[in-house]
Amino acid sequence: MLRKKEESDAPELWIATDRIALPSQTDFYARLKDVLDGMDFGSQVRALCEPYYSSKSNVRPPIDPEVYFKMLMVGFFENIGSERGIASRCADSLSVRSFLRYELTERLPDHSTLSVIRHRLPASLYASVFELVLSELRRVGLVRGKHLGVDSSVLEANAALRSLTHRLTGERYASYVRKLAKAAGVNPDDAAAVARFDRKRPGRKTSNDEWYNPHDPDANVSIDKHGATDMLYKTEHVVDLETGAILAVTTLPANHGDTEGLNDRVGEALVRLQDIGASEAETITADKGYHKASEITALQARGLRTVIPDRQQKRVRKNYTNEEWAAIERAAEVVRETEGKELLRKRGQHIERSFA
Repeated sequence: MLRKKEESDAPELWIATDRIALPSQTDFYARLKDVLDGMDFGSQVRALCEPYYSSKSNVRPPIDPEVYFKMLMVGFFENIGSERGIASRCADSLSVRSFLRYELTERLPDHSTLSVIRHRLPASLYASVFELVLSELRRVGLVRGKHLGVDSSVLEANAALRSLTHRLTGERYASYVRKLAKAAGVNPDDAAAVARFDRKRPGRKTSNDEWYNPHDPDANVSIDKHGATDMLYKTEHVVDLETGAILAVTTLPANHGDTEGLNDRVGEALVRLQDIGASEAETITADKGYHKASEITALQARGLRTVIPDRQQKRVRKNYTNEEWAAIERAAEVVRETEGKELLRKRGQHIERSFA
């Protein structure tokens, strides 16, 4: 017979810790904790962070940097996009508390504390911690580095379109649209009518050269994957196509072209692979949006075989130098080979997963 689970009428005031139902030891975070302990992650992170913390004994003890970076891992693995959400999740979960070495009676770091630490530590330190993890992945065979894949996706900014401000006049976008709506005979006090007018008005254009969000000036107005207009960034991953390990992450303006500066970004990933002692890269695979003659030529000059399909069916030979034309033909040949087709299949498998 099914029974409804009821709350206890008289809950116990004191419960021995050995009576608490703990997560199974096969839990993901328990296994991750063992791996990080095995590589002495905490000691290495504290050594990297030490120059950025006060050595005075009369100040309030800071949050352990190991805890901070572990909380960021929780946000990554569970796709939590805010520090407030990360702090809430860590406080609510027994398995995450154990992962962070926090007892039930201990208060976890507040989201505002995470924000303070994020601003205190430079980007170079995050890169060093990233390389620390990659070095361990390479040691256990999860980074091989021979076949690389690259792709990008849009990332929603922490900014709203309604806060857009004109760069020259300082006028808010909402006021600007209401003024246009009034001139067109639409009631400016009817928010729904103004929104419909804005969506359908002829010549509608929101240029990033004219408009910006004062709360996030680097975010761009762009189109997301669902066709909606929003404040966005673009994030790009370089991935090991044999294992799926993320080797490099770059955040770019949403209107940044995929091909622009591709050779330089791939070069940074190659330097990182060299720093951790991985194999020398042999191929770079991307979708047709990354096909540009000058970038393909530069990548092949690094000794990489470019597995990048050509989005143009017919190219005009006279528009390219001899070196560029030869690079285009080599790229097309590799795409037709069995190995090229297999690498393109792996690109879809591993890179799309890294964005999920």
